[in-house]
Amino acid sequence: MDKITIRSDRQTDYKFQYKGDDVVLGAGKIISIADGLSHVVLPTCAMKIMNNLIVIKDDVK
Repeated sequence: MDKITIRSDRQTDYKFQYKGDDVVLGAGKIISIADGLSHVVLPTCAMKIMNNLIVIKDDVK
């Protein structure tokens, strides 16, 4: 997969790792990653995946 877009629908920031570094995706923000998911580690959370878009949801309680 080439380019991937991650969108946060959360009310709090979401932290994940990209190439071994911590990246913070702010609440309600969008980030695009040019080289896809090969270097991305997403912590377990509620998410929806649609083609090249990953939507990070608020934690389900």
